[in-house]
Amino acid sequence: MHFALAPVAVMQGYRLEVFPVVGSTNAEALARANAGDDGLIWFVSPRQESGRGRRGRTWTTPEGNLAATLLLVDRFDPAIAATLGFVAGLALTDAVEAVLPSAIAARVKLALKWPNDVLVDNAKLSGILLETTLLADGRFGLAVGMGTNVVATPEGLPYPAASLHGLGSNADAATLFLALADAWCNYYRIWDGGRGLSAIRAEWLKRAHGLGEPVAMQLNKRIVEGLFETIDSDCRLVIREDDGTRTTVTAGDVYFGTAASIKADS
Repeated sequence: MHFALAPVAVMQGYRLEVFPVVGSTNAEALARANAGDDGLIWFVSPRQESGRGRRGRTWTTPEGNLAATLLLVDRFDPAIAATLGFVAGLALTDAVEAVLPSAIAARVKLALKWPNDVLVDNAKLSGILLETTLLADGRFGLAVGMGTNVVATPEGLPYPAASLHGLGSNADAATLFLALADAWCNYYRIWDGGRGLSAIRAEWLKRAHGLGEPVAMQLNKRIVEGLFETIDSDCRLVIREDDGTRTTVTAGDVYFGTAASIKADS
């Protein structure tokens, strides 16, 4: 399997490092930042053995799937940098659409679940994890990690999952990464250091999973229920509760349906 950068990524100065097997592409990226790398480098592997998901969960990458992390190094505003997860979601969705045969793309529904998942027909296809490290010179090393089920889904998951091969696509991890590297350049240009966030938000909302539907989540020891109304200008989730209160959420696990879905998962 030969991984390569899209031509536009090469022209814009991106670099690539490929691992046949890796513990965690995010860990590799953060270590490289701490060693003095200036970023704009992808770390990619078809097999990840110690990957991490949100809130310390495990994200395994069986042989043939795609683990990809982009390292960026800059003096980021942490709140603005966090919105790169939405850039990653859009890039991943475009990449998946690019490698799916048209007949398959026409019959499945790709959607973005706030804040960090790509779904296909309500099953998780990709996950996104952003991690940072503060560097000695005051800059941040930001690892934008993206994992996609290409040939198989991890075992023992508490939620439905899907893979590209399970959908009927024969694309491999290298083909998907080529499309991802290309799509990332497009959305990162639109994002423009956060100045183009309103455009990113608008594109994300077009693909939002569960918009206008009932949601529930645990927030500060309280179960919040209502409708997924929108994401605000900072890409925070806005829930309109039954009494009309609009609750804004920066991070957390969202359950579509009633509070019973939270209890069933606990």
